Amino acid sequence: MPTLGFLKKKRTREGNTDPSPPSNPTSPVTPTAARTFDQLPSSHSTASQQQQQQLQPHSTSRPGTAGPARQDPQSDQMNTLPAHQAFQPPQPTPSPGTDPQNLPSISNLINPPQHNDVTAYQQQISTRYAPSPANGGSTGPPSQSAAMALPQQQQSLPLASQPQPQAPQDQIRVTKGKYSLADFQIMRTLGTGSFGRVHLVQSKHNQRFYAVKVLKKAQVVKMKQVEHTNDERRMLGEVKHPFLITLWGTFQDARNLYMVMDFVEGGELFSLLRKSGRFPNPVAKFYAAEVTLALEYLHSRNIIYRDLKPENLLLDRHGHLKITDFGFAKRVPDKTWTLCGTPDYLAPEVVSNKGYNKSVDWWSLGILIYEMLCGYTPFWDGGSPMKIYENIIRGKVKYPAYIHPDAQDLLERLITADLTKRLGNLYGGSQDVKAHSWFAEVTWDRLARKDIDAPYTPPVKAGAGDASQFDRYPEETEFYGQSGHDEYGHLFTDF
Repeated sequence: MPTLGFLKKKRTREGNTDPSPPSNPTSPVTPTAARTFDQLPSSHSTASQQQQQQLQPHSTSRPGTAGPARQDPQSDQMNTLPAHQAFQPPQPTPSPGTDPQNLPSISNLINPPQHNDVTAYQQQISTRYAPSPANGGSTGPPSQSAAMALPQQQQSLPLASQPQPQAPQDQIRVTKGKYSLADFQIMRTLGTGSFGRVHLVQSKHNQRFYAVKVLKKAQVVKMKQVEHTNDERRMLGEVKHPFLITLWGTFQDARNLYMVMDFVEGGELFSLLRKSGRFPNPVAKFYAAEVTLALEYLHSRNIIYRDLKPENLLLDRHGHLKITDFGFAKRVPDKTWTLCGTPDYLAPEVVSNKGYNKSVDWWSLGILIYEMLCGYTPFWDGGSPMKIYENIIRGKVKYPAYIHPDAQDLLERLITADLTKRLGNLYGGSQDVKAHSWFAEVTWDRLARKDIDAPYTPPVKAGAGDASQFDRYPEETEFYGQSGHDEYGHLFTDF
């Protein structure tokens, strides 16, 4: 189970933003002025952003003592789209430099559910079942504000350009022991789970906001999640991509593990999907394209993600995605046999206990696209894991009439048990997926630079630690940073 598994079940409605205007991510202990990033070309005036990770831990108002400032981690993160103004329900706010007349409101794009199963599915989906304690922890039902208009902007994806594969990065950022509790002021809890919680914190050095995930060592050991926790920390330390959460550093005390990550203030894609019912074709395509680029990057480093789903996709302040929760991520050069993930998204080779590889992520991409377009997963059956597994093995998918023919063709090539036919698993790899006709309008290099406006801009206030897209939780009563005998420290040496 992923260390974030305990957080994925909670649907939040509040997203925070950094206290400063949109700017590039910076190390929590370095003044903002000390950080500079390369600017990438954009059709609009561009501005990089600090993003949060949506997790669900409790916050403790017990910062540690002040410590020396630490060196910034190297950053090569792409800059982001122009900042969008806070939305007004009656009128969607256009992006700076954009003609508002050409950008329809998302309320005209998002379609209400048109399938009898959607309502029942949304009632059941508040808690996805998982075959491992990784998905432990109860969560409240998703927000079901029916017919809730979501001010959103949509822009046609530019004409396709020649895909450019991304070269793997071999340099591993130094993240161990870079920070301490003394570097942060804990503001509030963003989410809670079975063995930890996530806090919104503010750096005492640059005044920016971050998300700190706190994991209780004793609980991690009790739930047999030591390996997954160490894997998550290792994987996050090795990756750097505009559509992946950034791990800035880790540390520990006698009782807890701490992971300092982006604060992605826009909340989960899951929440937006539940409020919308289902996404129109262009909106689903936009999010699927960003996920495709992220998977392509991970696979280029022989990392399989294994837990793709709307709950693990966060929206930054400009509406672009960040994949979070790397608890199931694993470096797999050939095959692995571990049964993990969320039932609705498990590939048949996982369910049948066969060895598998990167192919499972492309299957999950198909399930994600289907859920975005339909509002429910193709193998859902009353929320029972065993029935879902049976449906997955049976492999029969019903496609509603409103699904675009190109989308259905892509789904049929992704959601197939035949590994010799599944796109992404063939000789062309990710290029086969990107070259499919459904993605014909996507200019992949521009999308990788976040040089395309997202269809929806979260209503968050930039630069004020706005956590409005996240639910409120009781705060942690235990003080962090306690000293004493460390019974499990030897199991987490990488922290």
